[in-house]
Amino acid sequence: MPPTTNATPPVDPSRTGSRPVRVVIAPDAFKGSATAAEVARHLADGVLAAAPDAQVTLLPMADGGEGTLDALLSVWGVEARELTTVDAIGRPHRARYGVSADGRIGVVELAAASGLPGVSDVGLQPLHAHTRGTGALAAAVLDAGVEEVVVCLGGSASTDGGAGLLTGLGARLLAHSPATVPSSTDDELAGRLVPDGGEGLARVVGLDLDALHPRAREVRWRLAVDVTNPLVGERGAAAVFGPQKGASEADVAFLDAALGRWADLLERRTGVRTHDLPGAGAAGGVPAALVAVLGAELEHGATLVAEAIGLPAAVADADLVLTGEGSFDSQSVSGKVADAVGALAAASTGRPPVVVIAGQVLLPARRARAAGITAAFSIAPGPIDLDELMGRTPTRLTEVAASVTSLYLGSWR
Repeated sequence: MPPTTNATPPVDPSRTGSRPVRVVIAPDAFKGSATAAEVARHLADGVLAAAPDAQVTLLPMADGGEGTLDALLSVWGVEARELTTVDAIGRPHRARYGVSADGRIGVVELAAASGLPGVSDVGLQPLHAHTRGTGALAAAVLDAGVEEVVVCLGGSASTDGGAGLLTGLGARLLAHSPATVPSSTDDELAGRLVPDGGEGLARVVGLDLDALHPRAREVRWRLAVDVTNPLVGERGAAAVFGPQKGASEADVAFLDAALGRWADLLERRTGVRTHDLPGAGAAGGVPAALVAVLGAELEHGATLVAEAIGLPAAVADADLVLTGEGSFDSQSVSGKVADAVGALAAASTGRPPVVVIAGQVLLPARRARAAGITAAFSIAPGPIDLDELMGRTPTRLTEVAASVTSLYLGSWR
């Protein structure tokens, strides 16, 4: 596919004066070809090839789902930490999490422990899959002493309403009210705990928070979401996302009722209603438990990531902003990375041009401009097989970035 452009004239050259031009590079990953950090480096190579004295800032982005952990760690310049936890069906599993360089922010990616890829070797288990392994990661982050926990929701294998995540933090879901459960032996208690997964939600009667991690309610919880679905109903977690996780029509009805029962319990226990909360249906309903019990805040994923890496300030000081993703289409301007970057540029005083460099460009110029995008270019040099293009992604990213830099900044030098 030949490059598609949605161009408007560059800003006034007098902005730069005699100083080096300032370029901010904030792309998403090209799934299957390159991570966001790799894309950023390839684009930077092109910028510097065309303008060797340019001041280039690399801020790899993500939309709050899979890949967000790597993007944040890349910007923070720290290595991921690892923990042996369990996957979505309870098997031992090594998963990664992160802590910012200053120790203030912890990052947990739900897909790392409780995602579909981790259980792709077995049949889907929509009633039994759970998020307990993610709860163990969250506990490790709290043990690290962070002040804020970012939970990246996406790629979930379960529909457990976040109950598993709470149990991973020390909570207990009981098939009898806490007042009737003897504390004499672990064996007696074990017989009164509900099983993991959506199946257990249909049996839960009591929620015991006495053993909840001591720091769980001391920190700020921020949930990165990119959907507005409520917890229950025809647009809820079970109805919309359950089939993707192997749920039959009967399973969907069962899980929706179980989530409603869980939400009723949460409301009785905490006074917080989550049944129809926009976004509570993300990741199998995980936000419901975290909002009700821990006061978690639901946030637009790409915007949350942008704030965490300091993108607003960088964009406000830029002469040119480059972003990118595998396919620039209607979804790109509906809450994804390009949408967030375009909005930041449009809101800044300098309003720097924002150029998207993508595997393919499918969005009409009018819609791109409305989203704050100045131009969009495909890396495809012409008609080309997808596999071949994926193999040439690094080179083409660099070449197109060099051309874009020459076009927008060459006359300013």
